[in-house]
Amino acid sequence: MAWGADRLLTSARAAFGAPGADGVEVLITRYDSALTRFAESSVHQNVGRVDGEARIRVVVDGARIGVVVTNDLSDAGIRRAAAEAVEVARVVPADEEFAGLARPAAAYPSAGVDDAETRAATADVRAAAVGRLLSALPSDAVGAGTVETGSGEIGVVSSTGVECYHRSTRARLSLLGSGPDSTGYAEDASGRLGDLDPDRLSRRVADKVQRGRAPRAASPGDYAVVLEPAATATLLQFLGWTAFGAKVVAEGRSPLSGRVGQVVCSPAVTIVDDPTSALLPGLPFDAEGVPTRRTDLIRDGVAVGVVHDLASAHAAGVESTGHALPAPNPDGAMPLHLIMEPGSASLDELVAGCERGLLITRFHYTNVVHPIESTITGMTRDGTFLVEDGRIAGAVHNLRFTQSILGALSGVEEVGADTELATELFFGAARAPAVRLSRFAFTSTTTF
Repeated sequence: MAWGADRLLTSARAAFGAPGADGVEVLITRYDSALTRFAESSVHQNVGRVDGEARIRVVVDGARIGVVVTNDLSDAGIRRAAAEAVEVARVVPADEEFAGLARPAAAYPSAGVDDAETRAATADVRAAAVGRLLSALPSDAVGAGTVETGSGEIGVVSSTGVECYHRSTRARLSLLGSGPDSTGYAEDASGRLGDLDPDRLSRRVADKVQRGRAPRAASPGDYAVVLEPAATATLLQFLGWTAFGAKVVAEGRSPLSGRVGQVVCSPAVTIVDDPTSALLPGLPFDAEGVPTRRTDLIRDGVAVGVVHDLASAHAAGVESTGHALPAPNPDGAMPLHLIMEPGSASLDELVAGCERGLLITRFHYTNVVHPIESTITGMTRDGTFLVEDGRIAGAVHNLRFTQSILGALSGVEEVGADTELATELFFGAARAPAVRLSRFAFTSTTTF
């Protein structure tokens, strides 16, 4: 059960008055999540978790910063953590980038969803969703995945007068279908469980399993590709991690360093970060208690913006965009609510426009090779298909790739009309469309 604004923020204020602290900021969170996991087409685990933490940042001698995190949200536990943070601050050097704690905001935007049905979902409700996820799979295929529901609350208070609170819900479905020699995958997420359609996901996965039978070997090399939204979202989220933070751009560690204001990819590409969008599970304020706002990052192929926290904004002489991550954070601000704006093509039209190439369902085991060049590596998974003369000609074995993200996005020929939401624990959330790219570099093949 949620604590509510009064109880959560009152608990956080127990950190105020820590002896020796010039300033105090508390980021406090609580969440209640439940997960139903299934494999071999049978539910095998129900997990529920209620937890919370207070992240207490204190300022000593003007710019010595100490941070302590505690799961003990009692008044005594928070006071103890605040005292420990003071001790940490006394033995660290002054933070030359510290720009002070946030000042109170006049207002915060609306963001996210707080849905009673999602908050009240039981194991029986999630099991029923599992049944629907499995309903369309072929008789020789089995399903695995999760149905997750949960609610969370977050607040920030500080000795400068900041007081903000937000409560929201989230639901997520995932399904991996496995046949004798093929797999298919689909997922969806929303702030409302009722917005999700397990039957649609089941049909999509079943289609992947059927189409993926008897895969052929494919040679490594450069291919034109059609990326389904989940694959596009991987590019988007890794670009968000490496490229758009003001600090990494200023320090020359970003592929956009020295390139803001320049063309960096195809004019068909527009990317924004918008924590207030109804299309994403957003937040109205960041970890410093600064109001969030939409920030344009790439507009018609041109790099037009970066995201700021208080420190990078002070260094640049601008205002924070409300993208601070929890302290301590050496890399600065990062966009966690990315949207690539859609085009007008259907997935079938994207495939029809490809003379010879590959249709990619999603990427797997992706990691950064060279952040300044936006190069990542990984492999295809759960549905990789050869396209010939604008038609799917059959399944192929998965391939490993090494590819610059901005290089790939420079070859965007057409953008899909429908977007899908992908969520990752580290990367936040991203909503992306399918795209057709003129070139993608595959370096090796697999036997599956």
